[in-house]
Amino acid sequence: MQIDGLELGHQPLFLAPMEDITDPSFRYLCKMYGADVMYTEFISSDGLIRDGAKSVKKLEIFDYERPMGIQLYGHLVDSMVEATHRALESKPELIDINFGCPVRKIANRGAGAGMLANIPLMMEMTRAIVEASTVPVTVKTRLGWDDQHKVIVEVAEQLQDQGIRALTIHGRTRAQMYKGQADWTLIGEVKNNPRMHIPIIGNGDITHPVEAREAFDRYGVDGIMIGRAAVGKPWLFRHVKHYLESGELLPDPTVAEKVEMAKLHFTKSLEIKSEPVGVYEMRRHFSNYFKGLPHFREMRIKLLTTLEVEEVFALLEKISQEYGDHRPELAGGFWDKS
Repeated sequence: MQIDGLELGHQPLFLAPMEDITDPSFRYLCKMYGADVMYTEFISSDGLIRDGAKSVKKLEIFDYERPMGIQLYGHLVDSMVEATHRALESKPELIDINFGCPVRKIANRGAGAGMLANIPLMMEMTRAIVEASTVPVTVKTRLGWDDQHKVIVEVAEQLQDQGIRALTIHGRTRAQMYKGQADWTLIGEVKNNPRMHIPIIGNGDITHPVEAREAFDRYGVDGIMIGRAAVGKPWLFRHVKHYLESGELLPDPTVAEKVEMAKLHFTKSLEIKSEPVGVYEMRRHFSNYFKGLPHFREMRIKLLTTLEVEEVFALLEKISQEYGDHRPELAGGFWDKS
């Protein structure tokens, strides 16, 4: 698969941009385990052009992360164009436009998935950003605003006509948010539309290797984007790649192995964000690394409330000692889907 001249290999895996999740420390683990393309957390164009500290910080890209995309969202064309110029200073390989975020405070302002309620403005903005960018522009969007307005087949053609170089489609409408099941049939319809010639990346409910294989085989997508399923499970990229290449399902990591990953993740978080932010922002990840462990409530509360770095590492070591070779995901049949 290629995006313009950017060679991404056969059946590449993308890490979805997720606010307060896909920061550099998490991306470090995902890249280590095989993510081919990653994006920043999505960045507000308004925040960026006003030099908001949080928005500007998100522009930081490390060489080991490349190829990297910077994802922008906003509801004003001029602000998005200005933000594009600012983002290009970080020398990303891609600029991605967020037309998919369903969160009310974003969509109701007309940004993110809110653009699905104003297709002409979506096209105007896309064309302006394509013209402003010196790197390929991609788009991430959804099937439509709601079940009565699943317009993705027509919208995909129009976005391609504006000059985007790849399109990621999340298989839900804005109204669905993250509920229900992702519908991949329309993703497949876009991919198999003879008018489409840009790469199509599918997103939604890819939680294990078998589903990834089915998505490639059944719907013909060029790449797959993994989001929430990778939170606390950065090794999912390695498992998917191994299954795609060999047909063999790897066992889920033991708790002891997860602890080592969590330690590395925590160390990177501290290196990049320092205390106490590096401690605070690991809490959501700790919950997911050890989800499903029996009799874990008391230790979980300690892990998610302490601000002492030494205590966090001591708790992680205790988890390793107490649960060792336990594989909670296997007990729940994580790899049993077929």
